[in-house]
Amino acid sequence: MRRMAQVTAPFLDSTMESSRHFPPPWTLIRENSERYIVRDANGVTVAWLFCRDGSARYSMGVGTLTADEARRIGKAIARIPEFLVQRKGFYPRGGGPRWRTDRPYHVAIEDNFLRENWFEIDALCKLNSLPFNATGETIRDDGTWRVYEFTWQMDAILFWDRFKGRWLRGSEFHYPERPADLPELKPLTNWPKFNPRDTR
Repeated sequence: MRRMAQVTAPFLDSTMESSRHFPPPWTLIRENSERYIVRDANGVTVAWLFCRDGSARYSMGVGTLTADEARRIGKAIARIPEFLVQRKGFYPRGGGPRWRTDRPYHVAIEDNFLRENWFEIDALCKLNSLPFNATGETIRDDGTWRVYEFTWQMDAILFWDRFKGRWLRGSEFHYPERPADLPELKPLTNWPKFNPRDTR
């Protein structure tokens, strides 16, 4: 049985006019029970994501996206403009003996802040699909700092901004200005979580 494409993205069409632009922000919208769409700032649809109705017990085939899968893919598509725009002053760290070339952006977080806020940092990053990978490197410079590495510049900037980080360039801390148009991270709800130990 032939399957219909589950994701259609006209902004990737090579036959489209090269001069056409799709200004950010891009927004994910649940159009109906069987489809998500992504629209640009002008209301132009840049992607359709087809899924099966969440109320159905059985799908028409294993190739059909669930509503949750379509939503997660749609969120990733909606973030494409963020990743394509390079922010000035936020440079890759540069070459190093243990630094991965596919994760060129490094952010250092102060160790005490990290320990005191670890569960919130972990939960907030998971909620926003913000990957952060520890390099195992420790820097001692007016305190102790733990280093995290990122593939995408925007992920690193959001992490740096939200968690009071230090941007790394080579072996030195770098202090770029905060961009005025940073997207907002989705906030945690019902936080902090109740801890029975606090009542003792």
